[in-house]
Amino acid sequence: MSSEPTFSSLGVSPELATALSEQGIIVPFPVQALTIPDALSGRDVCGKAKTGSGKTLAFGLPLLMRTSPAAPKAPSALVLVPTRELAVQVAEVLTPLADAVGRRVAMVYGGADIDRQTRQLSRGVDVVVATPGRLIDLADRRAVSLGAVRVLVVDEADRMADMGFLPQVEWLLRKMPRERQTLLFSATLDSAVDQVVSRYLRDPVLHEVKERQVTVEQMEHVFLKVHQMDKAKVCAAIVSGASKTLCFVRTKRGADRLVQELRSEGARAAAIHGDLRQSQRERALDDFAAGKLPALVATDVAARGLDIEGVDVVVHYDPPEDHKAYLHRSGRTARAGEGGVAVTLALWDQELAVERLQRRIGLQQPLVEVFSNDRRLKDLAAWARSGSERPDELDGYERLARHS
Repeated sequence: MSSEPTFSSLGVSPELATALSEQGIIVPFPVQALTIPDALSGRDVCGKAKTGSGKTLAFGLPLLMRTSPAAPKAPSALVLVPTRELAVQVAEVLTPLADAVGRRVAMVYGGADIDRQTRQLSRGVDVVVATPGRLIDLADRRAVSLGAVRVLVVDEADRMADMGFLPQVEWLLRKMPRERQTLLFSATLDSAVDQVVSRYLRDPVLHEVKERQVTVEQMEHVFLKVHQMDKAKVCAAIVSGASKTLCFVRTKRGADRLVQELRSEGARAAAIHGDLRQSQRERALDDFAAGKLPALVATDVAARGLDIEGVDVVVHYDPPEDHKAYLHRSGRTARAGEGGVAVTLALWDQELAVERLQRRIGLQQPLVEVFSNDRRLKDLAAWARSGSERPDELDGYERLARHS
């Protein structure tokens, strides 16, 4: 009978295996067991896996083992990511492991001091974790050369496509040596991503991780019809009954407005979006991850790349634009085998869009009208499991209506 693989049996060096063990990371996730041997052998790898599947270590461990010490301004390994938040998370995973093998990691992304990043690159770093736009700015300034990159990772490639970053990614790819190893990870391999794979990867081996994907069946779904004047209060009631609630809105202004409305209802909340200083975004994320902040309000730029444990409720405060966005947002809950609830709030003129969304993801659930004093909002998981469609009997506004 075959035993469970270990990092050592996959070919990971003793130094890195020890560093992982000290962090309590012993058993490889499926995406790691599948991709690490091929990546260590030098093959180009195309990994189809969602955020939260463990892919940072899947590409990070081979990258660190195959990365040589770099000259100033000429990193030998590069990780391209779509957002600042993901850059921070990837660097946080790689840095202690890089220390164990004598490698240096740096982050470069927009919104941070470019002169400081330039000085850091000039001192020499082996691995750069970067967003495409800022890396192009640094290349234009001759602060970094990509001519020495021997290992490239393109992470969240489909998110890059969604955000319109693929032309920038391709510009960067053309500045790198042809003789390099490329590891590309994406939740989906649609035509835009597939075009990058066919153009820039050499005879890649494809690995798909199905069992780690957060699916519709792995979470509870609730669809609520709300009224405009009561909508923020409904959200506040949901927040009050959960440990960690992640709320998604469509616009930056909408995020700031919802935070103020939640606070006015007594719910502690903070926003993350592109107009905030990086220090503000990081503080909000850290407080939320640590459980100090019960509600985080995010625009869709944060729907991917966030890997926060224990998110028990995702609120689609503004219904998503399509079913892919619904799954990406909802995938912030029901992670690592835990349960979670995805709740969608819909106004009267959004009902048809929600019905179409349900059809695309294979659901058929009622859109239940609620008011903010509905007691079930404080325990959505129990409500979802009960399958109850009726409002609380004689509760709230219904009681008022019957006595009027």
